[in-house]
Amino acid sequence: MRGFGPWLAVLAVVLLLSALRLRTLAALVSVGWLVWCVWTWVRPTRRRDRPH
Repeated sequence: MRGFGPWLAVLAVVLLLSALRLRTLAALVSVGWLVWCVWTWVRPTRRRDRPH
């Protein structure tokens, strides 16, 4: 259930903004979240063991 925290938080923010008739801002938050999720999925993995 811990992994759903950020998703639920973004969903709550988007619903709140939509309820406050700030739908453009809600859409920007949604698209930003989507871009961040895609970026974390496709970004190259970082090398943790760097040669000295």
